[in-house]
Amino acid sequence: MTANRILGAALEHFAESGYEGAALSDIARQVGIRTPSIYAHFKNKDDLFLSVIDKAVADQLERLAAYFAQQGEQNTIQDQLYGLVIDYEERYKSDSNVKFLLRMMFFPPPPLLEPVMERVNGYLDEMERMLAGVCEQGMANGQLAKLDLNTVTAAFMCLLDGVLVEMLLGGPVRFKKRLDASWTMFRRSISP
Repeated sequence: MTANRILGAALEHFAESGYEGAALSDIARQVGIRTPSIYAHFKNKDDLFLSVIDKAVADQLERLAAYFAQQGEQNTIQDQLYGLVIDYEERYKSDSNVKFLLRMMFFPPPPLLEPVMERVNGYLDEMERMLAGVCEQGMANGQLAKLDLNTVTAAFMCLLDGVLVEMLLGGPVRFKKRLDASWTMFRRSISP
């Protein structure tokens, strides 16, 4: 139970301050324990950080599967894909998991680059697999043009990456401008 509370507090601190800026003493204080007590659950700050990434990835993949299950019953494939971009934007503002994961995807801490990117790439591969299933269904039922499935999912991932970077670095106005332009082109390319 304490380990989960530590993970929750660490998520907030890493999301807000990054790996370098988050202090174990602040995390311990938020949980209501002394800093050395963290070491009863995690070997060191690196272990805690990677554990937070593992939990964030698992939570986001679960959330993504639920999103597609819910949206699949209500919306067209194009609406689901566009909605996913908007969902990331909205959850970035209110969900520490999303804020943390996006920061680590684009700005991993240099000392942990390899293990972080291994986890991030696993997340992206699984996300792309889910997208492929959704797009394949859209092609089968005539909602999407019959194109190479890998090309469609890779193009969508590129669109998503680009607008999320714009959201992180450029702000909401630039995000909206880039999303409107890139979505118009993407939608035209996948329309039947």
